[in-house]
Amino acid sequence: MPRLPELPRLPEMVRIALGRDSAGEGPDWVVLDLHGSYPTHRTAGGVQALLQRTETFEALAARLERLGDAGWVRGVLVRVSGFTAGLATSSAIGALLGRLAEKTRVVGYLPQVSMRSLLVTARLAEVVAPESAEVAVPGFAAEQTFFGSFLSRKGIAFENLRIREYKSALTPYSQDRMDEYNREQLTAYVASAEESWLAAVADARVADRATARGWFDADFSSARQLLDAGLITRIAYDDEIATPVDHHWVRALELMRPQLSARKLTRRATGIAVVPVVGIIVTGRSRGGPPLPILGGPQAGADTVVAALRRAQRDDRIGAIVLFVDSGGGSALASDLIGRAVATSPKPVVAVMGEVAGSGGYYVLAQAAHVVASPFTLTGSIGVVVGKPVLAQFNERHGLNPEAVGRERALFASPARAFSDDQRAWAERMMREVYDRFVARVAAGRGLSPERVDEIGRGRIWSGRDAVDVGLVDELGDLEAGVAAARRLAGLPDDAPVHAVRAPLALPGTPTFAEPAAPLGGLWPFGQEQVLTWLDRSVTIR
Repeated sequence: MPRLPELPRLPEMVRIALGRDSAGEGPDWVVLDLHGSYPTHRTAGGVQALLQRTETFEALAARLERLGDAGWVRGVLVRVSGFTAGLATSSAIGALLGRLAEKTRVVGYLPQVSMRSLLVTARLAEVVAPESAEVAVPGFAAEQTFFGSFLSRKGIAFENLRIREYKSALTPYSQDRMDEYNREQLTAYVASAEESWLAAVADARVADRATARGWFDADFSSARQLLDAGLITRIAYDDEIATPVDHHWVRALELMRPQLSARKLTRRATGIAVVPVVGIIVTGRSRGGPPLPILGGPQAGADTVVAALRRAQRDDRIGAIVLFVDSGGGSALASDLIGRAVATSPKPVVAVMGEVAGSGGYYVLAQAAHVVASPFTLTGSIGVVVGKPVLAQFNERHGLNPEAVGRERALFASPARAFSDDQRAWAERMMREVYDRFVARVAAGRGLSPERVDEIGRGRIWSGRDAVDVGLVDELGDLEAGVAAARRLAGLPDDAPVHAVRAPLALPGTPTFAEPAAPLGGLWPFGQEQVLTWLDRSVTIR
């Protein structure tokens, strides 16, 4: 039968088609295409969200749950191609597919066999690749570009003050090569990622670890070699498993529309709120943005996140809160404000980490009641940085001559000149105060001594797997595990609903209202943001 047009293109990157299985019965199979990056939550709204045309992990999870509940579905063919999600997201999608496979037959189809596609399909009993599949299973590596020499040739220097030796957020701009501390922590992360991958894939394929470690050196180049090694279960083309047929629009729309009836039934039931912290952490309100270097992409505003947390804390329908963090941090001030709302919550807060929850991204969740991370999460980086580009030589080369009057301290952030000795001493004192506060927050939240936090801090990154061993994380898992933990802490049943909670609408110029609070014991000591708890995400894990 000829292949028919797909459903109209929607702003999601999952395409669903109905099909027959190879026995010719049906149409009771669903063909699901997975490709793209799958950000956990949509950071834009309205027209911008439609233009992004990206499928979120959140939407994918709801769709797979709907598939599992559809009694007429006999099987799902999951085609993974052009898949670019990070390792933590790949692992989480794999868990979703594993749960779906407990309800119906699920077959993974991999025209491009990679470390990530094998991770996504690790929990499936059937993983198929065509004879002509592209194969690349080389293990992992980390790569980072350093701009120090390039900037220097252009007459641009870079001030990089940091606490402490592993804190590498600004080193790509101040140095021309990787230092020994950064090399050490990235090497440890790659080794941990490979062990976590082996735990997921090798265990699912019932391969002993010694044999599985040999996969990385095997230089696989064909589907036949993968089959012989046990990494896939069959060589076949997708039309040998299920063939697309005419669309059954009633069933297709059933899989795509929101489950309104279920929402009505659970709207007033006590449940769990999920509050996301996605992107660079800044003061003010959250906002989207293009994925530009350094400060591009989505921004998690402290005002927005705190308002959502407090709204959930006031809502009688909410028994506990899940704080989902996918952020490399940013403003030390904004991180502290969000962390304060977590620490003072009268309801349990469970933190769940995404691809990264480092530096300020760890600061905001350090005092949560329970912390969940993927084994592939990049976290830790308990440290502080202050820096700026210095354009003195650039200006001289191009005939630019900045002149200034007034106090030298007021020119601290000026790119026209390097830090003076007094400015550097002032910055280092600020950094030490922020670092000590950061350490104290982690110590209080994790039940560790400040000395122990400093020992595992020093700006060092940890994989989620290693973070459990050093006490920064309580449990390995995904968002589902975080929701389950929140239900337990709130004493709610296993099927307690999950409610979306957002910050209340705030029109420009309108006042907000509050009740009197107890007298403050102290104020944030800095009038402007000068110090960052930021983890640079320019490292590429391949």
